[in-house]
Amino acid sequence: MRNHTAHDQANHADHSNHQGHGGHHGHGDHSAHGGHGNHGAHGGGRPGGLSVSENGYTLEFDSTILTAGEQRLGFRVMGPDGRAVTEFVPEHEKELHFIAVRRDTSGFQHVHPVRDGKGTWSVELTLEPGDWRFFTDIHPAGHDGTMTLGIDVAVAGAYDPRPLPEATGVAQIGEYTVALDGELLPGEASELTLTVSRNNHPVTDLQPYLAAYGHLVALRVGDLGYLHVHPEGEPGDGVTAPGPEIAFMAVAPSAGTYRLYLDFQHEGVVRTAEFTVRTATAAHRPDPAPQAAPEHGSHHGHAHHGHHAHH
Repeated sequence: MRNHTAHDQANHADHSNHQGHGGHHGHGDHSAHGGHGNHGAHGGGRPGGLSVSENGYTLEFDSTILTAGEQRLGFRVMGPDGRAVTEFVPEHEKELHFIAVRRDTSGFQHVHPVRDGKGTWSVELTLEPGDWRFFTDIHPAGHDGTMTLGIDVAVAGAYDPRPLPEATGVAQIGEYTVALDGELLPGEASELTLTVSRNNHPVTDLQPYLAAYGHLVALRVGDLGYLHVHPEGEPGDGVTAPGPEIAFMAVAPSAGTYRLYLDFQHEGVVRTAEFTVRTATAAHRPDPAPQAAPEHGSHHGHAHHGHHAHH
């Protein structure tokens, strides 16, 4: 686990902008853009991000062999007509959400590229040597729903893969501690609660980030299958408190080990807490099973922001 994970968000200017993802009021109507469920990308069935091409749309980078360090990369989403897509439906106030992670699950970065009029996107990343996976969440205009495309990229240099961190349930980021409670259940909706404290004092003034008090990405260890979830409730709904607890609904598409990345914002800085989580076995499943499982399962995991509870 990287101690300086917070550096990514602090240095990627875009990160705080990406409160635009903050436009995640989409969360409330996430069932409407069931794209995040339709393409099976976010839980329940096949996870997202495992293919570079889907529904005729293909992710194309200027280069997939890169040098290490800070750099600006260019890429396009090619449409079924063979041309770069120039019109997207904003999801959560952004046309495209970009996540980079090394194959050993280190180096997580969540940023928002910018697009020119010809359909070329530009993104700034800091990359260490090794094999990386890039993910893009998009909703091309004219296509019914969103999709997650993924591509492998090689960064030249001496690669020192990091062992998978232990599943401790606690992450330390500077003065902040984040504790994870709850279990991932294969194919079922399960609640995860993350509690944020600073120097052993509960943080009760988290700031909205992506129109929520936290943003969670889960990747399946082994193939980096992508599951993208958001918290139950949202700032200003009269119910959801700004910490210390942030509750999420998640559906693990299969048994196995997952890496969870929680972005949260406090005092103007976005930090990332990272966890290793193994799915619960049948013997350890809570009883009774979550009653919400059928509904959330139908939304394939991305629409777990509990807004269903508030509808």
